[in-house]
Amino acid sequence: MKKVFAIIALMGVFTFGMTQSVCAQDEASVDSAAVQVDSTAVDSAAAAAETEEVAAPEPQLEETGMYKNIKTKFIEGSAGFMALVAVALILGLAFCIERIIYLSLADVNTKKLLEDIEEKVNKGDIEGAKAVARDERGPVASIAYQGLLRMDQGLDVVERSVVSYGAVQSSYLEKGCSWITLFIAMAPSLGFLGTVIGMVQAFDDIQRAGDISPTVVAGGMKVALITTIFGIVVALILQVFYNYILAKIEGITSKMEDATISLLDIVSKHEARK
Repeated sequence: MKKVFAIIALMGVFTFGMTQSVCAQDEASVDSAAVQVDSTAVDSAAAAAETEEVAAPEPQLEETGMYKNIKTKFIEGSAGFMALVAVALILGLAFCIERIIYLSLADVNTKKLLEDIEEKVNKGDIEGAKAVARDERGPVASIAYQGLLRMDQGLDVVERSVVSYGAVQSSYLEKGCSWITLFIAMAPSLGFLGTVIGMVQAFDDIQRAGDISPTVVAGGMKVALITTIFGIVVALILQVFYNYILAKIEGITSKMEDATISLLDIVSKHEARK
């Protein structure tokens, strides 16, 4: 019996030892698996981060506006030469704006002015009629005032005075227009000059490189085309303003002619009543 108990005890101890060894191996395998899972998770997270970095969209560049595009092309067309075209545009616009303001102020209600003058003349208030013409602005009022100043000298004298002073006022209306036409002609001429300079530059590049490839001549050709475009655009802008100014001058001149005829009728009627 003792031998049997001893054998059972040894088997129990051996079984317990095996169980502990198996449990230890299981824990070690679980720990290694956990470490492997953690490392795998870290690798997956790093890979996901790299993927996000790669997949992240690149920041979009700012959209360039018209002003920035014009500025870029202005520089590409040789800033020193393009400055001449810009000066032509600035000076031409300055003269155009000055003429438009002057003509707008010179354009008055001619019909009402003549009615007021006629009313004063019919009442025999010549000084009042002169005051009405003197206090009104514009060439029509100036012509009427010059005619009223000479009413006592006869209709012929009044007519000559009005016609002569009308020519003077017409010259005032057209003052500065010759400068506008100059800049209209200069702008495309400067553009064509830039075209010739660009072509010369392109041939110089060909000579230096000893090659006629498009890359060599692209710079000079770009300068030539950009200067031409800017010159033509400046001329078109100034031409639009110039035509508007001419239309205003024609309208005021027509009013001056009508006012001259009406004033002579008023003077002749006044003399007939004497």
